[in-house]
Amino acid sequence: MQKFNVTPLLVMLGALGLTACGSSEQEEAPQSTKFSLGVSDAPVTEAAAVVVCFSGIQLVGNDQPPQSFTLGQDSSAADTNDLCRDAAGNVIPNTRGIDLLQLQGAASEALISNAEVAPGNYGQLRLDIAQGSYLQRLDGSRHPVQVPSNQLRLNGPTLSAGGTFSYTLEFDLRKALVDPVGIPGYFVKPTGLRLVDNSEIGHLEGLVAESFLINNQCNVNPADERAAVAAVYIYEGLDLPIAELADNGGTNTHQPYASTAVFFNNDATEYQYAIGYVDAGNYTVAISCDTTDDPENPDEVNFIVTKNITIEARQEPHQLDF
Repeated sequence: MQKFNVTPLLVMLGALGLTACGSSEQEEAPQSTKFSLGVSDAPVTEAAAVVVCFSGIQLVGNDQPPQSFTLGQDSSAADTNDLCRDAAGNVIPNTRGIDLLQLQGAASEALISNAEVAPGNYGQLRLDIAQGSYLQRLDGSRHPVQVPSNQLRLNGPTLSAGGTFSYTLEFDLRKALVDPVGIPGYFVKPTGLRLVDNSEIGHLEGLVAESFLINNQCNVNPADERAAVAAVYIYEGLDLPIAELADNGGTNTHQPYASTAVFFNNDATEYQYAIGYVDAGNYTVAISCDTTDDPENPDEVNFIVTKNITIEARQEPHQLDF
């Protein structure tokens, strides 16, 4: 009778059994995802600075308690600074003041970096805004900036297990910043904010020829480079009729996706504009010499010409000149 040595076989089977159990436990273990959040801005006219005081961020929903991040306390949250102060001049703790006008185009500043959170569908993203936010006009005067209930609320992201996600909150201040009649200071409304997935966006920038501005009676070579000379608007869809384009407070058929101002760069002797963090897609871009645009009311914004552009998801900006 043939004899078998069973000891090696049992050892091998035992090892296989342990490996199988280990794989099962790894598959059943809950996975996390990494989440980052930054802020960026499209500028307003006649402002030298718009400082917003952030204090915390919350991801709300996903059938669990809110996941909160306090600036200056959580390792994945941004550090604090001394820009946010109360009426007595004291620094407000756990705040980071960010001058949004320094974050134009593709520029951004991080609020959260690689935070480990539970995967799932978050119904809301909430940003806690502290007192101390302000707008500084070109004449140097400062005016308070407030947010209703001291919190900005937007639709939240869906984060899949094991993924790494980077989002940017784009402040389109030409839509979001309002100056209510009879109330001192300014208010920021969430209707002018866009939360975008950085893997699905592109950036738009361009130059405007001085001859184009002169031929259309725009201002040129302003004494203060912070004063806008024109405005650029972007609309979803190609070949949109110019007569159907609305301003930020207008009622025409096509509402702006975003808008920005054209500024004179004296060092480069160029007139420049930039709109960052635009969802990939097809757009009509329009330019106007009218720089005043109240987001609460329709204004007489006369568009001169339009151009088409397709925005692709990429880091390099798309160039569109006038």
